[in-house]
Amino acid sequence: MKPPRGPARGPRLLRGGFRPGGNHVSDHARRAAAYTPLPVLEPAAHHLVSRFSYGVTPALTKTVRAKGHLAWFEGQLRPAKVQDRPGDALAGWWPDLSRTPLELWTRQVTGVRGGWEVMRDYGSWLLARRHTSNRQVLEVMTEFWENHLHVPVTSDGHFTWRVRYGALIRQHALGRFDRMLVAAVTHPAMLLHLDGARSTAEAPNENLGRELLELFTVGRGRYTEADVKDSARILTGWHVDTNDTWQALYVPEHHSTGPVRVGTFRDPNRSRDGRAMTRRYLTHLARHPDTAAHLARKLAVAFVSDDPPAALVRKLARVYLQHDTAIVPVLRALVRSPAFRAAAGAKLRDPSADVVATYRALGVRLQKPASSSSATAAMLSSTGSLGLTTGTWPRPDGAPITNAAWSTPLRVLASVDLHWSMAHRSWPTKELVHRAPAAYLPPLPVTLRQLVDHASRIVLGKPAPAYLVEACALATGFPATEVVTAEHAIVKHHLSRVLATLLDSPDHYAR
Repeated sequence: MKPPRGPARGPRLLRGGFRPGGNHVSDHARRAAAYTPLPVLEPAAHHLVSRFSYGVTPALTKTVRAKGHLAWFEGQLRPAKVQDRPGDALAGWWPDLSRTPLELWTRQVTGVRGGWEVMRDYGSWLLARRHTSNRQVLEVMTEFWENHLHVPVTSDGHFTWRVRYGALIRQHALGRFDRMLVAAVTHPAMLLHLDGARSTAEAPNENLGRELLELFTVGRGRYTEADVKDSARILTGWHVDTNDTWQALYVPEHHSTGPVRVGTFRDPNRSRDGRAMTRRYLTHLARHPDTAAHLARKLAVAFVSDDPPAALVRKLARVYLQHDTAIVPVLRALVRSPAFRAAAGAKLRDPSADVVATYRALGVRLQKPASSSSATAAMLSSTGSLGLTTGTWPRPDGAPITNAAWSTPLRVLASVDLHWSMAHRSWPTKELVHRAPAAYLPPLPVTLRQLVDHASRIVLGKPAPAYLVEACALATGFPATEVVTAEHAIVKHHLSRVLATLLDSPDHYAR
């Protein structure tokens, strides 16, 4: 997206019929007051925090400035030590998210509440946590791994276990990949999604065995069809009782015995109870050099650039193997790399990230939902309007993490609509509290240039570049040198235009 161009001056007809005709400030207020810029993060700190949070806020800026950005990041890697009363407060907002799988299924079949409604609650909860939680790196990495080991929220049946699957990913998101892989692949939500729950010795289903190799571990081109068949056989025996209790089961008589070979993994597979062998197999895959390269590249694409340097990928893969699949050392190496430091502004926000970042930028305080038109419901609806409702990507490969998927004209137009409605407070209007308009203003009078800079430091967490000052001048119809007082039309009627322009800028689209 290119910065807007065009003249910064001249009368312009604005929505509502106001046509500015020059500087209407009284003589005693023509001189702007002394302007003291708000402190912001230096560029390297802003880049790190932007990539590993859902938006730089004034409160987050204060925290990071006090600690230093690398110290903040290090603290975030130990989420249990990060106080998170705001995130914890969301626990009781959606009661169905605490129900057992059997309760959820029973409520669906008896017409009390459908699984799609429960999954809608889950999507709203995810967005609310990303917006609210102090454990921003944990939320970012939970989203990354939920997308990598993807189980969509839209398919029948596995909604019963989907909330618990998300909790499992969150538990392991900053732990070790080998443990996360074992837990995820044998989890009822994954078994239901990729047909592992009905795979037997007599009829092994290849879906889970194939996606395990292609998407979750070694990657495309690193396995054979014979590998897929034995991968499927290894995973037989894991089931979910969909006829009665909806509990996770292991049925030894459904496990396919006999020698198996997948790449360099070999096992005589003599026992009817194949659970221990499954864990050995999944751990072997997690520690495979091809898996290390696959995950290293995916992390680099997600957090550095769409075409990361091969040297960085090799380094991250090496760190991953040296630390026995631990995720935190890889993240440390990534954020300290020259490639990461050079990649500021190189990644775009996807629909979910744009929605959350917009709410954070405007200082919105969410309230417990009391209706289907609540702000939390609106957040989820907005992600769909921008291109993808949170969690609904239909294929097992997870939603795209490259810029091309999210930089279409239709996406931009949808984002503009979201930013306009949020800046003007026209939608949503229920169960939320906005930041007071006066909070965006420095002590008045100031020039429009200074007002835009002040608002930019609050909304974007950075000073306003010249192109953004020019864009706000065009949006309001006043020159950048205009002196703005408390009675000025910009303050009374057009501050929302400034906010919408900031949100429509490349600085907000980038993360």
